[in-house]
Amino acid sequence: MTRERIYLFDTTLRDGQQTPGIDFSVEDKQAIAKMLDEFGIDYVEGGYPGANPTDTVFFEKKRTQRAQFVAFGMTKRSGVSVSNDPGVAGLLQSKADAICYVAKSWDYHVRVALGCTNEENLESISASVTAAREAGREAMVDCEHFFDGYKANPDYALACAKAAIAAGARWVVLCDTNGGTQPAEIREIVKAVIEAGIPGQNLGIHAHDDTGQAVANSLAAVEAGVRQIQGTLNGIGERCGNANLVTLIPTLLLKPAYAERFELGIARDDLAGLTKLSRAFDELLNRAPDAQAPYVGASAFATKAGIHASALLKEPETYEHVPPEVVGNSRRVMVSDQGGKANFIAELKRRGIAVAKDDPRLDTLIALVKEREAQGYAYEGADASFNLLARRTLGQVPEFFKVDSFRCMVERRYDANGSLKTVSEAVVRVTVDGEELMSVAEGHGPVNALDIALRKDLGKYQAEIADLSLTDYKVRILNGGTEAITRVLIESQDGTGRRWWTVGVSDNIIDASFQALMDSIVYKLVTNREKVGLAAE
Repeated sequence: MTRERIYLFDTTLRDGQQTPGIDFSVEDKQAIAKMLDEFGIDYVEGGYPGANPTDTVFFEKKRTQRAQFVAFGMTKRSGVSVSNDPGVAGLLQSKADAICYVAKSWDYHVRVALGCTNEENLESISASVTAAREAGREAMVDCEHFFDGYKANPDYALACAKAAIAAGARWVVLCDTNGGTQPAEIREIVKAVIEAGIPGQNLGIHAHDDTGQAVANSLAAVEAGVRQIQGTLNGIGERCGNANLVTLIPTLLLKPAYAERFELGIARDDLAGLTKLSRAFDELLNRAPDAQAPYVGASAFATKAGIHASALLKEPETYEHVPPEVVGNSRRVMVSDQGGKANFIAELKRRGIAVAKDDPRLDTLIALVKEREAQGYAYEGADASFNLLARRTLGQVPEFFKVDSFRCMVERRYDANGSLKTVSEAVVRVTVDGEELMSVAEGHGPVNALDIALRKDLGKYQAEIADLSLTDYKVRILNGGTEAITRVLIESQDGTGRRWWTVGVSDNIIDASFQALMDSIVYKLVTNREKVGLAAE
């Protein structure tokens, strides 16, 4: 039986950016786009070029290798030709593969928000889609408030969708913008749209989670005939969020009701990276992962002692709807030595680190990781630190240099002009090949001063780290009070464009930062040698 294709459209970088407290930098967007692209998402919507400087810069280059890179924007304004509309021009000038227009499909919004006639709105949809197609871009239209609009005036909502299709849009996306439509309504309206002449293979669904049913609404739309799903990583988004792709993807791939009928651009085997993707994204946002998130949460396959745990020990299927390892998660009650080793061996192999099952150092590494994670270390978002921890345990990291001591000072004082200033200074003493070196540096805050001082003079290794720079710094307080345990995540980059994350944990924020800074430098030195085949030195 031939399965139909479902296309996944990620709007994390556009709709997800409307989440309160989230403001992506260009670097953040690059990192997230890469994660999505590598995981196998079909469409990555990068934002709204021209709406803000970040998105404009982001669209100066194509940011995906496999996925369609999508620019979002409004249809042309009423009363202005498409060639003279600056918004449309910004979309066409971007490096996007596809353009997703947002169009009003509720006549109430056409009158109140746009202040034009229904016919003028239809003309704007047609002209905008035509312009995108003539520019060689794939065109799609998000019919905003479609379900509310259909319930108010079905003929006009359908006219908007038909105008987009007639002009050549690849996709018409039906949006539950207010998030209040119920699954049964979604199913009924989608069927009506298809019966009105718009093929399901050209229809998408964009659901918001205001009643907690965005995933259910997306699946209802698929069952009714749509073949594109829009959503975000971990369900972030405006108000209560968008449909959670991290929940939808495994449901579509693992549940027979969907897996037997449909296929994705993501293979079932790729699901093993799902938990890591979800948690790495949360770390990038500097927020704690949702422990009870479906499939990927720390508690998704956890059971307390009792009859459930007893049953799990005998047959995991008694209380698990899918095996946790299929989605890259783990069982918290039934963690056998063999299973734990298999997971670690797979992770080490992925990093090019070979170790035998019976190597006693593997047991040491497993115990060490568990101990450190209990202390607050989070290796899902700090791959470089985990890499170093594994290599150190296996005796594969030489002592390039030794830090004998460091000191940070922060002084608030008046300068010669009588202005109040806060000055940070750091002193670092290191030993390289028996030679003691000392560096002093001032910086914008103690961590910056420490970073500059540490990298100021590393003797014979100095030239190797000349292109190393710290690109991001995140702090999370793991418990309350001024004496709280602090986790620091640092992102570094070198001249080749490589980026890596390192982590430090301490009840002293400077010490935690120093741990992460040290790992960053050592990881750079180790990978340099690995690149030229000198890792054994």
